[in-house]
Amino acid sequence: MSEIRMGKVENYIHEKLASDGAMLFALIDPLDHKDVESAARRAKEACEAGADLLLIGGSMGVQGSLLDDLAKRVKESVNVPLVLFPGNISTLTTYADAVYYMSLRNSRNPYWITQAQMLAAYTVKKTGIEPLPVGYIVVEPGGTVGWVGEANLVPRDKPMIAAALALGAQYAGCRIVITDTGSAPAECPVPLDMVAAVRASIDVPYIVAGGIRKPEQARDIVKAGADAIQVGTAIEQAGDVKKTVGALVKAVKEEGRKRR
Repeated sequence: MSEIRMGKVENYIHEKLASDGAMLFALIDPLDHKDVESAARRAKEACEAGADLLLIGGSMGVQGSLLDDLAKRVKESVNVPLVLFPGNISTLTTYADAVYYMSLRNSRNPYWITQAQMLAAYTVKKTGIEPLPVGYIVVEPGGTVGWVGEANLVPRDKPMIAAALALGAQYAGCRIVITDTGSAPAECPVPLDMVAAVRASIDVPYIVAGGIRKPEQARDIVKAGADAIQVGTAIEQAGDVKKTVGALVKAVKEEGRKRR
């Protein structure tokens, strides 16, 4: 049996973590922006401000010509990997470098755990997009992704449930783990004790997403154990994208350097 090797984007993530200690991923959901031009412009500004990786996608409706158009525009204007954040099997375009090949580990519906992955597998292989094996865990309140993904939401006061889900994902072959509270949660981001518990349980890169808007939140989450933070709403709502993302990047990198 041939050895499974990491692709270029996965290698990039590991190399960047080795050099910087922590990363910031910028997520653009085109449906949250006025138009494709606005979404592409904010993506470019986020990368110019220091985002290490750019994601395109969302929980609903990001597919077809809209996705192709945005991905093509972004790919021509940024110099970091472009990764798809899929809402379903149609969130694929040849203009991207990679895709979160996600298994929603706490879904009540097996479609989101294994069946969607089966349906998309040959398309991913034929297009040549790099699959990033991601274990995805949705934490309260869950937002749109929690509803669409039929998630059995992890209670915010039960960190060991998240840690066990993360370890199970790693044992099942996921080489990246994400905990996400959903976009723009009324509550704060993933609790710090949950971040620490997940970090202590796994050996693979760990991303925290959902509700991170302030540099102090980003700094505390990285300090608690996250390898990367993923921000989307902060970019969407920013009056000055470069200023907002730049401040978040500064906090992430300062805390990340302490790990080296």
